[in-house]
Order: sequence, then structure tokens, then C-alpha cells
Amino acid sequence: MIVYNVTCHISADMEAEWLAWMLNEHLPDVMATGCFLEVKMMRLLTQADDDEGVNIAVQYTAQSMADYEHYRDTHAPALQAKTREKYGERVLAYRSLLEVLH
Repeated sequence: MIVYNVTCHISADMEAEWLAWMLNEHLPDVMATGCFLEVKMMRLLTQADDDEGVNIAVQYTAQSMADYEHYRDTHAPALQAKTREKYGERVLAYRSLLEVLH
């Protein structure tokens, strides 16, 4: 199993709007690609002292690297562009890829 992790930094004043958009629009769009088995959203509870805002980790689980690569190559560019159009630099995203060992 492969976990595609996207950690987003959002200003606290737009957290509710962003969460609603994620739950009602973006996550359904990503899951509709058929590339992932499940998605989880988690709020980071530990933050740097100078960190103002909220950090949310979104973890998409893929059955295989091929499924993730299909998403990355076929679907991600348009979905990421849509997010940039809506939020610009107000949401910073850091992406990482993990392999489930156990």
C-alpha cells in the first residue's frame, strides 16, 4: 500500500471555509478518479512556536505505486491547478509519499 500525504498550511481565519471545500468538493473529486482506496484528514496537534495557522494532513491510500503514478500523471495536474486558482498562496501544500510496512 502507498500513502500519498499532502500536508496543508491554512490561516486560522479561513480554516472552516477550506475544510468545507475539501469535504464537499476536492476530496470527492480526488476519490472519483478511482486511484485511491480511502482518504483521511487529520489536524496536526504539534506546531512550531512561530507557526500561525492550522496544519492539516490529508492521506490518500493507494493499492499500488502504479495507482498513485496514474493519479499523479493523469489527474493531479488539473486538480492542483483548480486548488491554486481558488486559494493561490493562501494554502501551502507539502507532498510526500509513504509505503505502508505494517
